[in-house]
Amino acid sequence: MKIFRFRGGIHPEGNKDPTACHPIARLPLPERLHIPLQQHIGEPAAPEVKVGDHVLKGQRLARHQGSVSAPVHAPTSGKVIAIGDHMAPHPSGLPVQTITLEADGEERWIETEPAADPFALTRAEVAARVRDAGIVGLGGAAFPAAVKLDAGNRHPIDTLLINGGECEPYLTCDDRLMREGAGYVVEGVRLIANGLGAKRTVIAIEDNKPEALEAMRAAAAAHPGISVLRVPSRYPMGSEKQLVTTVTGREIPAGRLAAEIGVSVHNVGTALAVCRAVRFGKPLVSRVVTVGGGAIRNPRNVVVPIGTPVADLIEFCGGFTAPPTRVLMGGPMMGQVLPGLEAPVVKGTSGIIALTAAEAHAASERACLHCGRCVDVCPVGLVPLELAARVRVGRIDDAAELGMGDCLSCGCCAYVCPAHLPLAHLFNYAKGEIAARREAQRKAEETRKLAEARRLRLAAEAAAKAARRPTRQAETAETES
Repeated sequence: MKIFRFRGGIHPEGNKDPTACHPIARLPLPERLHIPLQQHIGEPAAPEVKVGDHVLKGQRLARHQGSVSAPVHAPTSGKVIAIGDHMAPHPSGLPVQTITLEADGEERWIETEPAADPFALTRAEVAARVRDAGIVGLGGAAFPAAVKLDAGNRHPIDTLLINGGECEPYLTCDDRLMREGAGYVVEGVRLIANGLGAKRTVIAIEDNKPEALEAMRAAAAAHPGISVLRVPSRYPMGSEKQLVTTVTGREIPAGRLAAEIGVSVHNVGTALAVCRAVRFGKPLVSRVVTVGGGAIRNPRNVVVPIGTPVADLIEFCGGFTAPPTRVLMGGPMMGQVLPGLEAPVVKGTSGIIALTAAEAHAASERACLHCGRCVDVCPVGLVPLELAARVRVGRIDDAAELGMGDCLSCGCCAYVCPAHLPLAHLFNYAKGEIAARREAQRKAEETRKLAEARRLRLAAEAAAKAARRPTRQAETAETES
C-alpha cells in the first residue's frame, strides 16, 4: 500500500522505553472517585442520581444531553457522597460539576446485556450500544464515538482508519494495548466497520512499535478486509488530518470533517472499548494511562478507574523522585498542565507525565530571529512567526484571517524555535479568544432573533386585537339600537 507524506513535522525524542517495556498494571481501587459530567466534546451529562444513593459498577450516573454528548457511569459500586464543583484536569483550574463516589470495595456490577452475536446487530444497534456505553475518542480528543458512527448515515464512508500512531513522546498506552489485547482491538475494529458500513479498514501503526505491529497483524490475519500498515514515526502522525493524508493521500479541507471525504478515524483504545460495550455490554468505566516522565519513580502503564485522583495514580507508581517542574495530562507536546494532583483521570486521559527541569527544556525567551524554522515544520502550512506577531499585540482577528483556526496546537513550532518563544501557548490563547468571540456572537444573534420573534409576536397580537375592535364596536352599537 502506498504511503503519502504530509508537510512539516518533527522527530522529537521518544522517551517511550521506560513504560513500553512493562506489562500493563492495575491500580488498586481508590477510596473516592470524582467523575466529572463534562469529559467529552459537547454538552455535559445530566445527573440521574442524588447524594446518598448507592450505585453499582457500570450504572449510569448521568445521561447524555443533545446530539453531541455522552453519559457517564459508575467506575465501581459505592455511595454518592457529593454532586458539585471539583477541580478539573485543565490549566485554568476552574471547577466543573462532578459526582463524587465513595467506593464500598465490593465492585458489584450491574446486570449487563451482552450481544449473543455482535455482528448480527444493525448499524443503528451498534451505534446505540456505543452511545449508551459512554464511549468517546480515547486518543485525547474525547469526541463522542456514536456521533462519528452516525456520520456514516450522512456521508458514505469508504475507509475506516484506526489510529495506532501514538506519536506523542512518553505515551505508550496504545502500544501496550495492541501488544496485550490485539484480538479484542481487532474485534472492536470490525464492529466499528460494521457500524459505518465501511468496506476498507486500515490500522496504521508507527514503525517504532514492532511488537504491536506483529501482534495486530497476527490478530487481523483472518480478516481480509483489514490491513495493518506501518507508517513513519513522525510527529504529529497521530493527528487525524495528517494520518488521513498519509494513508489515503486525501486532504481534509479547512473547517471540514474526515467523514466528508469518506474517512472515519478512531483510536485503538476506542476500538477496544467498543468491543467491551457491544460484545459484553460493559460501559466505559476505566482506561489505560501512561504514567511517565523523569520525575516518576516507577513509570508504567496502568488500568485506572475513571475519576481516580491523579495523586493516587502517582503514589501507586512510587511517587516522585524529585519535585517535578510540571505535571501534564497527556503528552509533552499537546498535553495540559494540571492545576493540582486532586484533579481526576477522565476518559480522554492518555497519560500523566511528570517532567524534570532538564526534560522541560526551560529557557529564557528571546526576540524572534525570523529564521523560518517554525514555517518549515508547521504541518498545516501556517506562518507561525506572523501569527505570533499579531497575537502579541492583540490583533486576534488578523491572526484568524491568517488561518489561526487551522492550527493543530501540535507544538512543532515551539519545539524548533531557537528563541524559545511560547508559540503554542500564544496560539492556544488566541484560539480560545476566537472561540469566545464566536460564542458571544452566536449568543448575540440568538438574542436578536428572540427579540425579533417577540416583536413580531406582539405586533401580530396587536393587529389581531385591532382587527377585533371594529367587530366589537359594531356588536355594541347593534345591541344598543
